[in-house]
Amino acid sequence: METGINDSPALANATIGVSIHSGTDIAMDSSDVILMKNDLSKIFNLINISKITVRNIKQNLFWAFFYNVLMIPVAMGIFNFIGIKINPMIAGFAMILSSFTVILNTLRIRNIKFEKDK
Repeated sequence: METGINDSPALANATIGVSIHSGTDIAMDSSDVILMKNDLSKIFNLINISKITVRNIKQNLFWAFFYNVLMIPVAMGIFNFIGIKINPMIAGFAMILSSFTVILNTLRIRNIKFEKDK
């Protein structure tokens, strides 16, 4: 099964156009995803990767907003009247930890095991 020139409009208009590496150049240019092997069962891996990526993006957004919502008001001194205060430099360091947490969470995707090539 190869993707040809006639498949290009359908690939371009599809929600997610998937072609295989042995297809024509125009079909590969029109598609969103190119499978490197002529094995359509890899589409399941593609779907799993996309689900994991979306979940990871949501986690990263949560942690970034959590740090910002927590540390920016504290660094501004809004809670000084109840005794909660922090040096703005320490709050800045906490913001660096926020970015570091997001990076580490994203790197976890590399450790995910998928179906082995046959």
